[in-house]
Amino acid sequence: MIKYYKLLDLLNRRSMTKEDLRQQIGISSATMSKISAHKTVSLDVVDKICCALNCQPGDIIEYIPVSNSKES
Repeated sequence: MIKYYKLLDLLNRRSMTKEDLRQQIGISSATMSKISAHKTVSLDVVDKICCALNCQPGDIIEYIPVSNSKES
């Protein structure tokens, strides 16, 4: 599972809000909600975020293995 907590931490350290980033990169509020809920977004969105924040994907996302039990 991909988690975006690193992005949220990076925005906090840069005194940016999710809304600031959303407007800067031109994504919908629904897409930003997906990020906040750790849902799947396209690599195009990840690319736009990295370009706007001048960072690498690993600076904003982390892969966390899901246990063998099914999660809802």
